[in-house]
Amino acid sequence: MEVQLLEATEDPEQVICTAARNDYSEAFVGDQSFAETMEEIEGEDIEDRKETLIGHLLDHGHFGPFEHPQATVAVKGISRSCMAQITRHRHVSFDVQSMRYVSFDDVDPDDVREGEMVVTPPSATDPDWVGRNQQTGRVGEETAEKREEVFSEAVADAVESYQELLELGMPPEDARFVLPIGTKVNVVMSMNARMLMHVADMRAAADAQWEIRQLTENILDLAEEWCPITFEYYDEHMKNRKNRLAP
Repeated sequence: MEVQLLEATEDPEQVICTAARNDYSEAFVGDQSFAETMEEIEGEDIEDRKETLIGHLLDHGHFGPFEHPQATVAVKGISRSCMAQITRHRHVSFDVQSMRYVSFDDVDPDDVREGEMVVTPPSATDPDWVGRNQQTGRVGEETAEKREEVFSEAVADAVESYQELLELGMPPEDARFVLPIGTKVNVVMSMNARMLMHVADMRAAADAQWEIRQLTENILDLAEEWCPITFEYYDEHMKNRKNRLAP
């Protein structure tokens, strides 16, 4: 999996603070500088004042201003299973690599066994992996090796069948039916800062599936660089408080 920030609102926390101050300012924020807009907020300098205001907004559930800044990320190589989970968030905008128009006729099944084209879950190789509905995941080494063999052969067989169907003239949109739900896909997604916090409440939680949790954590890492005060505060004070920021 790879996650890249493609585009984002410049100076997002200035946008957040300006929007928030608009709600309580007699003056029109469009007619004054940002320093003037923030002069009534406690702090020694403008950065201190942004921290004060953003912390106050998050503490008091005033989430509307966080809907203004938006970020677009490109995601490489998540499973169709993970894609199905993340696209349930209808306030996020998505474009998903099409398996109707993109075919995988030149992928070597041997490479598929090594993790090319299909996501390999940790439980396929880790004898100590504990799934959500398991009390323990510990199995013997022989069982773990057999599990990895069965998984890798199953996905390779599926890809070989898919490629054979293409050679027999079946269109990619129909041949894809034999591919596993772990088949990798690329996604572009856009969301505002509030929506990202909501997604993180749901998808970075301990009971979320491992892949979507990893995806969400990767996006949060980018968000801490893009919108640092907001997402550092979220990480320290609000993360894992499930459903607090309902959209």
